[in-house]
Amino acid sequence: MDMILEIAVSFFLVTGGIFGIVGSFGLLKLNDPMSRLHAPTKATTLGIGGVLIASILHAILAENHGSVHEIMIILFLFVTAPITANFIAKVHIHRHETPESLPGAGEDTCWATHAIADKDEG
Repeated sequence: MDMILEIAVSFFLVTGGIFGIVGSFGLLKLNDPMSRLHAPTKATTLGIGGVLIASILHAILAENHGSVHEIMIILFLFVTAPITANFIAKVHIHRHETPESLPGAGEDTCWATHAIADKDEG
Protein backbone atom coordinates (compact mmCIF):
# COMPACT_ATOMS: atom_id res chain seq x y z
CA MET A 1 0.00 0.00 0.00
CA ASP A 2 2.86 2.39 0.73
CA MET A 3 4.28 1.91 -2.76
CA ILE A 4 0.95 2.88 -4.34
CA LEU A 5 0.77 6.07 -2.25
CA GLU A 6 4.38 6.94 -3.12
CA ILE A 7 3.63 6.49 -6.82
CA ALA A 8 0.50 8.65 -6.44
CA VAL A 9 2.47 11.39 -4.63
CA SER A 10 5.14 11.29 -7.35
CA PHE A 11 2.50 11.39 -10.08
CA PHE A 12 0.75 14.44 -8.63
CA LEU A 13 4.06 16.25 -8.02
CA VAL A 14 5.25 15.63 -11.58
CA THR A 15 1.86 16.57 -13.03
CA GLY A 16 1.75 19.76 -10.96
CA GLY A 17 5.28 20.62 -12.04
CA ILE A 18 4.46 20.05 -15.71
CA PHE A 19 1.41 22.32 -15.49
CA GLY A 20 3.52 24.95 -13.73
CA ILE A 21 6.19 24.86 -16.44
CA VAL A 22 3.63 24.93 -19.25
CA GLY A 23 1.81 27.85 -17.61
CA SER A 24 5.05 29.79 -17.18
CA PHE A 25 6.07 29.06 -20.77
CA GLY A 26 2.64 30.18 -21.98
CA LEU A 27 2.90 33.41 -20.00
CA LEU A 28 6.19 34.20 -21.71
CA LYS A 29 5.49 33.01 -25.25
CA LEU A 30 1.85 33.77 -26.04
CA ASN A 31 1.26 36.91 -28.08
CA ASP A 32 -1.63 38.94 -26.73
CA PRO A 33 -2.51 39.72 -23.09
CA MET A 34 -5.76 37.76 -23.14
CA SER A 35 -3.93 34.59 -24.23
CA ARG A 36 -1.22 35.23 -21.65
CA LEU A 37 -3.92 35.46 -19.00
CA HIS A 38 -5.22 31.99 -19.83
CA ALA A 39 -1.96 30.07 -19.28
CA PRO A 40 -1.13 31.12 -15.69
CA THR A 41 -4.76 30.74 -14.62
CA LYS A 42 -4.71 27.09 -15.67
CA ALA A 43 -1.27 26.61 -14.14
CA THR A 44 -2.54 27.96 -10.84
CA THR A 45 -5.57 25.73 -10.61
CA LEU A 46 -4.07 22.53 -12.03
CA GLY A 47 -0.40 22.86 -11.11
CA ILE A 48 -0.75 24.03 -7.55
CA GLY A 49 -3.77 21.74 -7.13
CA GLY A 50 -1.60 18.76 -8.08
CA VAL A 51 1.13 19.76 -5.65
CA LEU A 52 -1.40 20.20 -2.85
CA ILE A 53 -2.99 16.81 -3.55
CA ALA A 54 0.51 15.32 -3.37
CA SER A 55 0.97 17.08 -0.04
CA ILE A 56 -2.27 15.62 1.29
CA LEU A 57 -1.25 12.12 0.21
CA HIS A 58 2.22 12.56 1.73
CA ALA A 59 0.69 13.64 5.05
CA ILE A 60 -1.41 10.49 5.02
CA LEU A 61 1.61 8.34 4.09
CA ALA A 62 4.32 9.81 6.31
CA GLU A 63 2.42 11.21 9.30
CA ASN A 64 -0.62 8.92 9.28
CA HIS A 65 -3.13 11.76 9.43
CA GLY A 66 -4.89 14.00 6.98
CA SER A 67 -4.61 17.74 6.76
CA VAL A 68 -7.45 20.18 6.28
CA HIS A 69 -5.12 23.08 5.43
CA GLU A 70 -4.36 21.85 1.93
CA ILE A 71 -8.04 21.26 1.18
CA MET A 72 -8.82 24.82 2.26
CA ILE A 73 -6.02 26.17 0.04
CA ILE A 74 -7.34 24.17 -2.94
CA LEU A 75 -10.86 25.50 -2.40
CA PHE A 76 -9.52 29.06 -2.05
CA LEU A 77 -7.57 28.76 -5.31
CA PHE A 78 -10.47 27.21 -7.20
CA VAL A 79 -12.73 30.08 -6.11
CA THR A 80 -10.34 33.02 -6.50
CA ALA A 81 -8.43 32.16 -9.70
CA PRO A 82 -11.42 32.43 -12.08
CA ILE A 83 -12.69 35.58 -10.38
CA THR A 84 -9.27 37.22 -10.62
CA ALA A 85 -8.95 36.23 -14.28
CA ASN A 86 -12.39 37.71 -14.96
CA PHE A 87 -11.41 41.03 -13.35
CA ILE A 88 -8.14 41.19 -15.27
CA ALA A 89 -9.96 40.43 -18.54
CA LYS A 90 -12.50 43.19 -17.87
CA VAL A 91 -9.73 45.68 -17.15
CA HIS A 92 -8.07 44.72 -20.43
CA ILE A 93 -11.33 45.21 -22.32
CA HIS A 94 -11.89 48.61 -20.74
CA ARG A 95 -8.36 49.82 -21.45
CA HIS A 96 -7.78 48.40 -24.93
CA GLU A 97 -11.09 47.77 -26.63
CA THR A 98 -13.92 49.94 -27.88
CA PRO A 99 -17.50 48.82 -28.40
CA GLU A 100 -16.84 48.88 -32.16
CA SER A 101 -13.76 46.62 -31.94
CA LEU A 102 -15.51 43.90 -29.94
CA PRO A 103 -17.38 41.07 -31.64
CA GLY A 104 -21.15 41.17 -31.69
CA ALA A 105 -22.83 40.63 -28.32
CA GLY A 106 -25.75 38.68 -29.73
CA GLU A 107 -29.22 39.29 -28.36
CA ASP A 108 -27.97 41.56 -25.57
CA THR A 109 -26.85 44.21 -28.11
CA CYS A 110 -24.05 45.43 -25.83
CA TRP A 111 -21.21 44.01 -23.76
CA ALA A 112 -21.66 44.21 -19.98
CA THR A 113 -18.35 46.00 -19.55
CA HIS A 114 -19.23 48.65 -22.13
CA ALA A 115 -22.90 49.08 -21.28
CA ILE A 116 -23.84 52.71 -21.67
CA ALA A 117 -26.93 53.81 -19.81
CA ASP A 118 -29.65 55.36 -21.94
CA LYS A 119 -30.10 59.07 -21.53
CA ASP A 120 -33.72 58.49 -20.47
CA GLU A 121 -32.67 56.27 -17.55
CA GLY A 122 -30.48 58.99 -16.26
